Amino acid sequence: MKNNIFSYMLLVLAIVGIAALVKSNVKAKKGNDMAVKPFLFQAWKYPFELPKLPYAYNALEPHIDTETMTIHHTKHHQGYVNNLNAALEKHADLQSMTIEELLINLNSLPAEVKTAIQNNGGGHFNHSMFWELLTPKSEGKPSGVLLEAINSAFGSFEAFQEEFNKAAKTRFGSGWAWLSLDASNKLVVTSSANQDCPLSDGLRPVLGLDVWEHAYYLQYQNRRPEYIAAWWSILNWAKIAENYDKALSAK
Repeated sequence: MKNNIFSYMLLVLAIVGIAALVKSNVKAKKGNDMAVKPFLFQAWKYPFELPKLPYAYNALEPHIDTETMTIHHTKHHQGYVNNLNAALEKHADLQSMTIEELLINLNSLPAEVKTAIQNNGGGHFNHSMFWELLTPKSEGKPSGVLLEAINSAFGSFEAFQEEFNKAAKTRFGSGWAWLSLDASNKLVVTSSANQDCPLSDGLRPVLGLDVWEHAYYLQYQNRRPEYIAAWWSILNWAKIAENYDKALSAK
């Protein structure tokens, strides 16, 4: 009898211990999700809208053609916005969250909408950032604090370009190449599949390149390296430096 009682007590203690461990892991998980603060589109909430481009559809010629820009913006990006709004339509508790809060807290979202928000919320954030990084009047390369940070992280701007190009060229299938700040405020180059966003991995993106085929195929067909090379000629380094400054404070 005493052995049975003792065994029962051990079982209860084990269950309580496991429950406490699970609770602790959940809190840690949520804490990790909130390690990054929104810093680019803090006011964007449901219902989300397609942002206007800061230039005309033909402004990036000859580097990116007019038809690609038009379809990419009005069809692909608009589709992500529509699908994101549809996913949130019946989730009033999530409608007060900004696009960045949704992605930062992706692992804490209800299972029935997590994938839709990952794909379409990521698509909305990634593209909204991407459009602002482009300009018909590029400065050619970064300067000031951003250039110093790039040199510190990669050795030189040319070494950074080489590493970024490799990430963009070798991303299998659809996805993105990124320059982001990690938890130690160091610049890192990564790539992600589909519309996955660095925010969901605890990173703070400051520069991103869309390497989905719809971003370049009408003009470059299967010649992704040519598209990547052309993209460097239309970068808005002033905007990228602004993103970097905001990302530094978003921790």
